[in-house]
Amino acid sequence: MTISDVLKNEESVREVPVDGQLSIDGGVFPIVVQWNSPSRDLADVEKFLKPHSELISETAAKHGAILFRGFPVADAFEFDRFIEACGFPNFRYEDSLSNAVRVVKTERVFTANEAPPEVTIFLHHEMAQTPVYPSKLFFFCEHAADTGGATPLCRSDALFELMQKELPDFAADCENKGLQYTNVMPGFDDAKSGMGRSWQSTFRAQTREEAEDRMRELGYTWTWLEDGSLKAVTPVLDAVRDLGDGRKAFFNQLIAAYKGWKDTRNDPSNSIRFGDGSILDPDDVLACSELAERVTFDLMWQSGDIALVDNYVAMHGRRNFTGTRKVLASLVAGESVS
Repeated sequence: MTISDVLKNEESVREVPVDGQLSIDGGVFPIVVQWNSPSRDLADVEKFLKPHSELISETAAKHGAILFRGFPVADAFEFDRFIEACGFPNFRYEDSLSNAVRVVKTERVFTANEAPPEVTIFLHHEMAQTPVYPSKLFFFCEHAADTGGATPLCRSDALFELMQKELPDFAADCENKGLQYTNVMPGFDDAKSGMGRSWQSTFRAQTREEAEDRMRELGYTWTWLEDGSLKAVTPVLDAVRDLGDGRKAFFNQLIAAYKGWKDTRNDPSNSIRFGDGSILDPDDVLACSELAERVTFDLMWQSGDIALVDNYVAMHGRRNFTGTRKVLASLVAGESVS
């Protein structure tokens, strides 16, 4: 049974098209479902979601992302109820190794990123620069920006197919060598940076010794800097993920690290290497980034929109914007997170 089969029997929900929607491998990206019953409330939404947790997960994995439009969800608390009804295991921000500063709203919900509107957040898989990452992400638009502010969504399986055809040597190096990331974390949260989370918050540590214990467990190496910041180097991590159904995804933070990890502490050219220590060719990274745009859908938010993104299949980012943009997020635990 597919979600289309289920929706045929539901009066309140319909699959609908949306401008800019892509067609990939015979399916749409993203798939869009719309709530068509203004008189029915969030309790009715919960009744619809709870029996279909497995189907929702399968649909996100197949299509890369599901956009829920028109559902009666207005704030962080109602968004939390929507997520809980889907039945997926929670992955708290506090337990993650994310390098972004975020504000926790509920047990499941936090702000997507506190970086200023002029800071572009380039395409990436959530926390793929760490050994521990979520399987899925929810986003909720509480308030759309005046202009811009789209969340670009990129199908990484389609991207890797393009790379194998047009950048075969680079694709092979990524798959065979893996990647290693370097990040200088401040001694305090720096919300002016898209990667300004402090080392204390990242590693849930009060002291340097506690941070070192955590990094040792994760296979990191590190250097303490004179200003109190921490230069942390990850172990070699996979750059390509086998999705188990014949597809492979370009699963990493290569584009974001190379183009976007720039602040007063970090230089993008020093943020990423192949797993054998060799340097990435800038022309290959630029070409890869251009290929990614071919299979990217810009989600232009409407207030109340909810998106479920399969973190193994699709990358996301953030376009610049003006005005007030309030987008909240929530993580679903992966197989390595308890």
